[in-house]
Amino acid sequence: MNRRMMLLLVLILLVLPSNKYAAEIEHWKKLDEIADEALQMVKSERYDDAKSLLEHFTNEFLQFSSSDKPYTMDELRVITITHNNAVEAVTKTALSHEERIRKVVQFRLVIDAIISEHQPLWVEMEHSTMKYFHQMKGAIEQDDTETFQYMLNLFLNKYEVIQPSIKVDVNPEWVTRVDSHIRFLESNQHISLEKTKQIQQLDQMEADLNELFNAVKDDDTDPSLLWVMISIGSVILLSLSYAGWKKYKADKVKQQSRKKLND
Repeated sequence: MNRRMMLLLVLILLVLPSNKYAAEIEHWKKLDEIADEALQMVKSERYDDAKSLLEHFTNEFLQFSSSDKPYTMDELRVITITHNNAVEAVTKTALSHEERIRKVVQFRLVIDAIISEHQPLWVEMEHSTMKYFHQMKGAIEQDDTETFQYMLNLFLNKYEVIQPSIKVDVNPEWVTRVDSHIRFLESNQHISLEKTKQIQQLDQMEADLNELFNAVKDDDTDPSLLWVMISIGSVILLSLSYAGWKKYKADKVKQQSRKKLND
C-alpha cells in the first residue's frame, strides 16, 4: 500500500464517524429547541401552540428514530413517558397553570439531559431542591411534624421534576438509593424511629442526594475532545507504523546491497 492510499484510508476512517456524530448532535439540538419552545408557549398560556410543537417534536423524533437509534432503551422510555405527560398537561383543562408548567419542564429537562455534555439544566435545580430538604431536616430536629410534612411535599414536588433527567444522566444504583429513601419517608415509617435514627436516615439521604448532583459536576470529560484525542492518536499510530515499516524495508534493501558487495 503506497503512502497516498494509506493517508486516504485514514481520512475515510476519521471523517465518516465524525460526520455521523455531527448529524446526530444537530438533530438532538433541533429536538431540544422544539422542547424549549413548547415550554415557553406553556409559560405564556398558549397551550394550543405548545401542543402543536409537541406534535412536531413527535414527527421529528420518529423521523430521527427510523434512520438510526442514537439513544438507549432507557432513554427512549423516559422520553416517551415525559412527552406523553407534557401532551396531557397542555390538553387537560383541569390542571392548574403551575402543574402544566411542571410537566413540560420535566420533559424539557430530559431532552436537555440527553444532549448536554456538561452541566445539564436539571443540576441547576440543586439549590432549590436541597433548600427544601434542609428545611425538612430542620423540622425533624425541632420536632415540628407539621412543617416537616409541608417541606417534604415541596421537596417531593421538586425532585419529581428532575427525577427522569437524573435517570438519564446518573448511575442507576445511586438513583435507586435516593428513591428508597423517598419511599421510606412517604410511607411514614420514619415516625416510629427515635429522633436520632430519623436524623441518621436523613443524613444518609443527604449524602446520596449530594452524590447524584456531584456525579454530573465531576464528569468533565468532553466526548468530542475524547474523539479528537483518539483520532489524533490513531493517525500518529498509523504514521509511526508506516514509518517503521518503511525503515524496516530500507534496512532490508541495505542488507541485501551489502551482501551483494561482499559476495
